[in-house]
Amino acid sequence: MSVGFIGAGQLAHALVKGFTAAGVIATHRITASSPDKDLPTVTGLRVSVIATHRITASSPDKDLPTVTGLRKMGAFFTTSNKETVNKSDVLFLAVKPHIIPFVLDEIGPDIEDRHLIVSCAAGVTISSIEKKLLQYRPAPKVIRCMTNTPVVVREGATVYATGTHAEVEDGKLLEQLMASVGYCTEVEEDLIDAVTGLSGSGPAYAFLAVDALADGGVKMGLPRRLAVRLGAQALLGAAKMLLESEQHPGELKDNVASPGGATIHALHVMESGGFRSLLINAVEASCIRTRELQYLADQEKISPAAIKKTTLDKVLQQPGVTNAGVGVRTGLNLFNSTNPKHKKN
Repeated sequence: MSVGFIGAGQLAHALVKGFTAAGVIATHRITASSPDKDLPTVTGLRVSVIATHRITASSPDKDLPTVTGLRKMGAFFTTSNKETVNKSDVLFLAVKPHIIPFVLDEIGPDIEDRHLIVSCAAGVTISSIEKKLLQYRPAPKVIRCMTNTPVVVREGATVYATGTHAEVEDGKLLEQLMASVGYCTEVEEDLIDAVTGLSGSGPAYAFLAVDALADGGVKMGLPRRLAVRLGAQALLGAAKMLLESEQHPGELKDNVASPGGATIHALHVMESGGFRSLLINAVEASCIRTRELQYLADQEKISPAAIKKTTLDKVLQQPGVTNAGVGVRTGLNLFNSTNPKHKKN
């Protein structure tokens, strides 16, 4: 079995590095594709392939820093998405949501019965992907997943939902892969948007928290490097304590706050500033934005303003891709091959 990545950005780079660290990949078996040969991630992708498996990655942007990283890791990199498809059995769609329709138009004719399509794009539903691929092949096997960047250190959080034509074994295969780089479990698809808001975006919340904690340490006299290290270690230790205990997080918090002590005074300040509400609102905002992306996909329309011209130009440079093929017209309709009706001026 071989594994491929359409997209050689941060996610592909993190997964390949995580798979390598987990020992499920063998260096000379990874392939990556991207139109940008100089991306830092490309340097990192060549690291390995899943024991007797091969990994390939592709991306239309040769300037991504991640391409360089993939190359350094020893993965095989290519600028051809079609080549990645042909070399892969499990195919990760690791590109931005609005690029998915372009990619499906390009690779659809090359999808075979052996392919398992795994979408990592926020807000893009299984049904929208299946609808697109059904134009080229009956019963396409599709799985939607949401993971996060800590897979790079094998501490990722991943959930997945299987499509109409995916078998139980397909889900187990993906779960085996993702469990090697962190926690992985199957959920109903309608929960994935909430997961995106919580653990998908979660690492960014944690990094912001550490940055703010470090600022506090610096304000009180600590050297920046030490402040960042202590803040990160505090979050790491607290997370490990929680995961290894059966205690509620509130109980563990109370254990730190002694009566009249420094911690309870600090917690009072955080509560007064609406700390809990900010986190709840952040998860909600991320989830709502994901559903907005989902709505656009389900409506089979996307605003032309959502597509960067530079990205579109690179997509159009791919072999076999034309303006008509990607729906370049006013009121872009990326999932529907029929032309929209235009009002007369």
